[in-house]
Amino acid sequence: MNGIAQYLVVVALLLVAASATAAALARDPVTQSTLLAMLGIALAVLFTVLQAPDVALSQLGVGTAVTPLLILLTVRKVRRGTGEDEGAKTDSSDGDTGGRRR
Repeated sequence: MNGIAQYLVVVALLLVAASATAAALARDPVTQSTLLAMLGIALAVLFTVLQAPDVALSQLGVGTAVTPLLILLTVRKVRRGTGEDEGAKTDSSDGDTGGRRR
């Protein structure tokens, strides 16, 4: 490797380290998912610089798009499920009908 390639590897490694640290320190799942997508892009850049374009394309597809999307959908489903459960509890506690219609 020549000097500029080594420089690009160092920059890509710094990007990976920074985005992985930020994703690990984030508290909100939506923020974590966004930072995970950024980590996927940084890893794809690193793999491209290391002359592994096939691995970089796989990383772009799975690590940058699919995994964060699945996390966001899961968080949405869990948050929606929690809201519905609380509403069902308050509705069924109205009187002694046990949640049935009169």
